[in-house]
Amino acid sequence: MGLLGLRHLALNVRDPQASKRFYCDCFGMSVVWEPDPDNVYLSSGPDNLALHRNAAPSAGALDHMGFIVATKDDVDEYARRFAAQGVTIAAGVKDHRDGSRSFYCLDPDGLRIQVLFEPTLSLQVLSARS
Repeated sequence: MGLLGLRHLALNVRDPQASKRFYCDCFGMSVVWEPDPDNVYLSSGPDNLALHRNAAPSAGALDHMGFIVATKDDVDEYARRFAAQGVTIAAGVKDHRDGSRSFYCLDPDGLRIQVLFEPTLSLQVLSARS
């Protein structure tokens, strides 16, 4: 079982709509999911950038970072392995509306890290490796 890369980043931003325009206009990213005006998910193709409204992003722009895995079962296995190793699990395994599955843990400095199966990204990375 191997990690497929660091391909997901989530940022706290004051205005997700303004940030969406910036990343789309300046970097050519595309909207892949916009469940509401406060949350926007963008992609450059192989990567995913989430923008979440936060009135005080100066408290820290980074919401969490994510590691992509190949399958939903891999998410479960990492969660079991990390818990057994004493890693703090910040949010347990959960299935999301877009077909993804993930959990959150904390690194030694308290940074939230998401271990994520995301159908589009996980399959793209696997295909690229073949």
